[in-house]
Amino acid sequence: MENWVKNFVNFLEKDKKLSDNTLQSYRRDIEQFTHYMETNNIDIKTTNKTTIITYLMYLQKEGRATSTISRNLASIRSYYQYLVRMKQISEDPTTGLESPKLEKKLPKVLSVNEVNLLLEQPKCVDLKGYRDKAMLEMLYATGIRVSELMNLNLEDIDLENGFIKCKGATKERVVPVGHVACAALTEYIKNARTPMIHDENEKALFVNTNGGRLTRQGFWKIIKQYKNQAKITTDITPHTLRHSFATHLVENGADLKALQEMLGHSDISSTQIYAQLANNKLKDVYQKTHPRA
Repeated sequence: MENWVKNFVNFLEKDKKLSDNTLQSYRRDIEQFTHYMETNNIDIKTTNKTTIITYLMYLQKEGRATSTISRNLASIRSYYQYLVRMKQISEDPTTGLESPKLEKKLPKVLSVNEVNLLLEQPKCVDLKGYRDKAMLEMLYATGIRVSELMNLNLEDIDLENGFIKCKGATKERVVPVGHVACAALTEYIKNARTPMIHDENEKALFVNTNGGRLTRQGFWKIIKQYKNQAKITTDITPHTLRHSFATHLVENGADLKALQEMLGHSDISSTQIYAQLANNKLKDVYQKTHPRA
């Protein structure tokens, strides 16, 4: 069974071209599931719908979030489909099973004051300060994902016209950049990037102290450092500045269709959540300020 899991993960990596983070999630989910099966002396070849449902109920009793349970079912379903394809089993026991309905949680965002406070933290007194200032300004100015920010190359930047070419998971999009972020980026490229790189052929826009491309994990250590430095109490996740960018645009009258294009959402429903956030804020202001609210 251990080899089945290993072969399944290899299949996902080579045939499905999934990211490393996604692959690790699949691996964890299937290893936990197979451990549960072995602990309860259940043969994976004789598994039925009842077994899968019992396992999902077990996860619920363990206190797992609905989103985690839903993801586990998706992983298990992919695993059984793979086993059927490889002719290890004849039927997929997950056929017809529906994922638990997810509660749509509104993302947490920073206020404009909190964003300003965060962006004021990096000081352009050394190479790292120039770089960090440019990264934070770029992230809030464009709303791109952290992974997209880390994947930017020098050639993707058009400072003269105020645009960047952003390569998403499935397609490339052009995103406008404000003059403040352009200025910070110009200062970084002029004063810091060249001394930081060790190889003049390095394409990465943002580099670490070793001169190579900065990683997503490295970036979030940096932003958490500045969050603590600014004494911001709001939780910061990898998407906080992206959510804040989108919410602040909608609050100031941005068109949802244009915002969808900037964020790279394939479905407008993903963008509409920011309108809900903006409406909630308006309602809160009304409740606090209207004499008859």
